[in-house]
Amino acid sequence: MRPILGCEEVARLEDCIEAEGTTKASLMELAGEFTASVVSATKPKHVLVLVGFGNNGGDGWVAADVLAHNGIAVDVVSPVEPDEIPAALSRHVARRTAGRDVNVVVGPSRDELSELISQADVVVDAILGTGFHGSLRPPFSIWIPTVNELAPEVVSVDVPSGLNAQTGVVEHDCIRATRTATMLAPKIGLYSADGPDYAGEVIYGKLYDRLDEVIDDVDHAAEMVEPADLIDFLAPLPSNIDKYSRGSVLVVAGSSTYPGAAMMAAKAAARAGAGYVAVAAPATCANLIRMALPSVPVIDIPADSRGAFGAAARRVVCETAKKFSCVLCGPGITTAAGCIDVVSGLLEIDVPLVLDADALNCLSKLSIGGLDKTPELYRREAPLVLTPHYRELSRLVASDAVADLGSAIEAAQRLLWAAGSDDFIVVAKGPVTAVAGVEKVLLPLSGPASLSTAGTGDVLSGILAGTLALNHGYDGPWELLCSYAVSLHSLTGFIAAERYGEKSVIATDLIDVIGDAMALAEEEALKGLSEGDAASGVKGA
Repeated sequence: MRPILGCEEVARLEDCIEAEGTTKASLMELAGEFTASVVSATKPKHVLVLVGFGNNGGDGWVAADVLAHNGIAVDVVSPVEPDEIPAALSRHVARRTAGRDVNVVVGPSRDELSELISQADVVVDAILGTGFHGSLRPPFSIWIPTVNELAPEVVSVDVPSGLNAQTGVVEHDCIRATRTATMLAPKIGLYSADGPDYAGEVIYGKLYDRLDEVIDDVDHAAEMVEPADLIDFLAPLPSNIDKYSRGSVLVVAGSSTYPGAAMMAAKAAARAGAGYVAVAAPATCANLIRMALPSVPVIDIPADSRGAFGAAARRVVCETAKKFSCVLCGPGITTAAGCIDVVSGLLEIDVPLVLDADALNCLSKLSIGGLDKTPELYRREAPLVLTPHYRELSRLVASDAVADLGSAIEAAQRLLWAAGSDDFIVVAKGPVTAVAGVEKVLLPLSGPASLSTAGTGDVLSGILAGTLALNHGYDGPWELLCSYAVSLHSLTGFIAAERYGEKSVIATDLIDVIGDAMALAEEEALKGLSEGDAASGVKGA
């Protein structure tokens, strides 16, 4: 897994490295060399480097020097003369580079900048670094839109200029990078809010050859799950397995209004590997689900007058649930009084439990002032997985502030730390999904935009439940097991988008390609293992 850091942690990491004997001046040289290597990979003949006032600009000056030394024509655009750069390290390397075979242009007009961009194969963005926040000021508020309009290819140094490296928010304008060459570790803002839209391909350079020895000395905002990390979940089934030893799932879902949610979740659980899947649904829609899923037993549960779980449902559901390896509750159940009773009853049972969709909304109704204020409602001995999207997570913590990856992680951690259970996981669903546990936050593979359609969350919850059932007895980190399920779901999105077109994918398309996703996950994991054996210390994201 690859650590992802916040801005404060990056600064602390640099201090740790300096304490070990590698100066910040040396790190700047290494960062510039790494940037030059990323640029050189495209075999450009002419490169334009835009530099700012700080150390990010210093990285750009070093990169310009290296590129020129390698025989590439280089122009450097600076807002001030090299002698006037305020940051001491950057001023030193700027003076050195300006005295060599590069063309330095200070404070160009927009027309002059446009002409320089038109002559370049690649533009290097070394304007603003991880310390930037707020709005752009001249000349950068002129440079950035000009680059976005005219540059054929852009490599950003560390983060695209204009992006808040902590939150991922773009307040005014931001470089749209083809690639971002980030140093030491990826920054959390590259994956949050607007970050993925502006960062392009994220490539990172370790820079420091003993990085693995010191990076755990600082907190990680999250860790990126790589394909090889999931290899243990991709082993073939043993020959002596049967439907019971493969694990069983009870899907407590559906209503007369939303019977399809139960169907999708149950079928996805079965496709994900569970040996036995049953559905507990209100009697008013049970026959409809039975006809749609002939291989899945359906248990009639007492219903209310609107076709949701009724007052007598809690006892029947909870008695049935005790017989299963895992229970999934929530898809399509509504938030009727009987549904709230079912959710609270299942939380009291000693069985792994996945709460999704309306089960989360029922939890929100049960709590006062936020679920984290009433941890006794959800604190339990058996594993618990919550799967909220941002709006559901906002309701769970009684806040409207959950709008991006960073705030989603913070909200998830409020719930986790209030309960304090090692087997409690929050899968915070969004453009980049975070799998948060008490000890760590993992970022599994993110799916395509084609997943942003109704019902795909029901499929994910089914994959999660099927995965937990198949791996019953698992004693490793639950964050990793849930990340495997999220990665499978993302892969189904990519496969379905390729098959049907990005805008034409519907939730049911995902279910029938779960097996294809497993095969692709295995292929990527084996590839990752082989690449890891031959790794040279520089990896791409």
